[in-house]
Amino acid sequence: MSSVDFLVVLITVPDAVVAERLSNKLMETKAAACVNIISDVRSIFFWQGGLSTEDELLLIVKTRTSFFEERIVPLVEEHHPYEVPEIIALPILKGSKSYLTWMEAETG
Repeated sequence: MSSVDFLVVLITVPDAVVAERLSNKLMETKAAACVNIISDVRSIFFWQGGLSTEDELLLIVKTRTSFFEERIVPLVEEHHPYEVPEIIALPILKGSKSYLTWMEAETG
């Protein structure tokens, strides 16, 4: 096990209901070791030719690198209300051995 075996995945959602639903599905399926829900996120982006500003929540998902394409992305796309949900992954370059061991155990 090395830190590159794990990712932090960022997912924006429109409201607390979607945040809870997606977080619970990720946890119930053991696709994630932990999900943090951050409120009061202001997103500014171009969508369909215009500038948009939305109040959102941010999910910070700790997971295995191997789960991203086959578990995380399909689950989010199936249960997310956005036409194009933000699902981006950042590698965990360093992590404490005890935390990484815990992540590995919690994701089966």
